[in-house]
Amino acid sequence: MTRLLQAMAGAPHGGAEAFFERLAPALGRAGITQRVLIRDNPKRAALLRGQGVDVVEAPFGGALDLVTHWRFRREVKAFKPDIVLTWMNRASRFVPKGPHVTVGRLGGYYDLKYYRQCDHLIGNTPDIRDWIIAQGRPSGQVHYVPNFVADSQGVPPLSRAGLDTPPGAKLIVAMGRLHPNKAFDVLLKAVEQVHDCYLWIAGEGPQRAELEALAAHLSVRPRVRFLGWRDDVAALYATGDLFVCPSRHEPLGNVVIEAWAAARPVIAAASQGPKQLITEGVDGLLVPVDDDQALAQAIRRLLTEPDTASTLAQGGRSAYERQFTEAAVVARYLDFFEKVKR
Repeated sequence: MTRLLQAMAGAPHGGAEAFFERLAPALGRAGITQRVLIRDNPKRAALLRGQGVDVVEAPFGGALDLVTHWRFRREVKAFKPDIVLTWMNRASRFVPKGPHVTVGRLGGYYDLKYYRQCDHLIGNTPDIRDWIIAQGRPSGQVHYVPNFVADSQGVPPLSRAGLDTPPGAKLIVAMGRLHPNKAFDVLLKAVEQVHDCYLWIAGEGPQRAELEALAAHLSVRPRVRFLGWRDDVAALYATGDLFVCPSRHEPLGNVVIEAWAAARPVIAAASQGPKQLITEGVDGLLVPVDDDQALAQAIRRLLTEPDTASTLAQGGRSAYERQFTEAAVVARYLDFFEKVKR
């Protein structure tokens, strides 16, 4: 069986970090002998250890961080992995040389100079895989393995009253970092055009004050709830009538897959990831990037056509069950490990 050392140098929150927290325990359940090296984060370490994952912490600082260099070399020497799987540029930069196979996982269009020492690269979308090959990496070294999300169908909804939302109101849910890439400004402008709905935005980030000011300027602030980071995202999906991903830049669109798993209808801007995931009219609706009028029209359509919304929700759930369950994605990782290890 494969001996796997994973290295994650990510932030406290984020899509890649959340998937790492799902994948590491899942690989352990599948029989992988595993150790993970993470950036100092007691909460993440406790979460993983609670699921039986062997965790080592390190600073993962700048180029002169000798502690992480030493700790990484120590763990490779002691654990003797067949494969070292790195997450994020910073982790890839610290990988020591050795007899192991080094694999870098990319969830975006990152600078490949940080992955020169990697024998293989994983892109979590077909477009990222193709982009890596277009940058000059041999196709035999580049692979597509998607993310999975937890099955959240049947999770009880939250009390809308607890977030000052009328029980019978039409509710849109959106999630992500409050950053210009996520285009929540476009969503707020769309909601201003749809007068009979409420909006919950789960996430935190540098644009929060700007977005709150925009909501007030558009006179939609009474119908918008900025929720901050949440640990109950499955319940948020279950509470909403539909999910919207308005992103200008979204390499994957993990939130789309999460909404599918919750059997919720999805509307997304046609940025890189969502337009690869969604089949228009089958498992979601796509609108042009940065087009608040088209987004408002799509929202209005799904709020007034419950049969259409239900059909899209069922289509999304079917797409999730075919491609993005834990069992399906872990099987792909196991096949990949057997293929590439020396």
